Amino acid sequence: MLSINRIRNSKEKVIEGLKKRGWNDDQLLILNKIVELDDYRKKVQTQNDQLLSERNRLSKEIGQLYKDGKRDEADAAKKNVEALKEDISANEKSMSDFKQSLLELLYKVPNVPHTKVPKGLSDEDNVVIKGWTGEMPQLAEGAKAHWDLAKEYGILDFELGVKITGAGFPVFRNQGARLQRALINFFIDQALEQGYEEIVPPLLVNEASGIGTGSLPDKEGQMYAIEKDALYLIPTAEVPVTNILRDEMVRPEDFPFRYVAYTQCFRREAGSYGSDVKGLNRVHQFDKVEIVQVQHPDKSHDTLDEMVKYVEGLLQKLELPYRILRLCGGDLTFASALTYDFEVFSAAQKKWLEVSSVSNFEAFQANRLNLRFKDELGQRRMAHTLNGSALALARIIAALLENNQTAEGIVIPEVLRDYTGFDIIKTK
Repeated sequence: MLSINRIRNSKEKVIEGLKKRGWNDDQLLILNKIVELDDYRKKVQTQNDQLLSERNRLSKEIGQLYKDGKRDEADAAKKNVEALKEDISANEKSMSDFKQSLLELLYKVPNVPHTKVPKGLSDEDNVVIKGWTGEMPQLAEGAKAHWDLAKEYGILDFELGVKITGAGFPVFRNQGARLQRALINFFIDQALEQGYEEIVPPLLVNEASGIGTGSLPDKEGQMYAIEKDALYLIPTAEVPVTNILRDEMVRPEDFPFRYVAYTQCFRREAGSYGSDVKGLNRVHQFDKVEIVQVQHPDKSHDTLDEMVKYVEGLLQKLELPYRILRLCGGDLTFASALTYDFEVFSAAQKKWLEVSSVSNFEAFQANRLNLRFKDELGQRRMAHTLNGSALALARIIAALLENNQTAEGIVIPEVLRDYTGFDIIKTK
């Protein structure tokens, strides 16, 4: 959430940034509404402060009037105090309503993109900042996509997932299940070696947690809601993990806070059809290892670069062809100020698959979370939050299966073999 002071004091820069996201003049009018509503709230607050002061003055006088035997004047003053109390109560109700209306408007405004973010409205405008320069996997004629390999090797069952739940809920079996577990353990161990604290968070969050990270209000209808209990299935571990520090005043000497969590993730992913969503390319339930950092604002972009390098190292160890993109304004998530996407190449499908997003949200989430610290001058400031997929397993598995298929079977990358307990997946 943008702070009102930022909208007031840097309005032109905020407008410039929102235009980079594709906002038009009509949408930008919300900024004026926010300032106007806050001005009115301040006006009512000033009036109420005056009423409170007058009430306190009269309350002190009443006792003295009674002591001096001026009962009529004291009784009249008491009536004035009662009237003031009613006015104060009405003003407080108004201010509460204004505050809620103000929040509802602020919740509609996305983060302002960093200056590094390129202009553009879709993924076609994203900028490749590091392309793959190595050799692409050379597959034999007749190489299969992962959904066909899944049947041949008995490692993944899409039809069974449909039977149990519905489309987009695959069932991993046999060596496929072991490969999934191996990747999870590998990613977690790599993060622990880098000093991240492992977290096992709930898979359900309340509304406050969803609001804290910008997942709620759910603008794209991507979250699964359990309405009876007012809970939501998490779209990523970022939501519960970042909320660990909600409403906290942290100590600057404790920066950075570094967390890693494996969770299952749930997304509706509505409105997509065709080969882009076939098999593991897009599913409603998937496993992911997430890294989250909370950092001092002066160091957050250096930390973002560090996290990007870390994810790149994971893909290098898995021996997967990859490229790194800087997302344009129109492709940023609602809360992100700057995002780098990682894509791996699927040799059988002959296309790039997104497997990670690494983002700096700057103070946007911290404003919602009320996540603060005091600087060396004793002034309260908002922390910066960052996260990254390290990594999302579904498309990683798709690329591993497709790129490593041979006449003998599917070869397991060397770095995973101690985790899987086997070197190759052979036909069932």
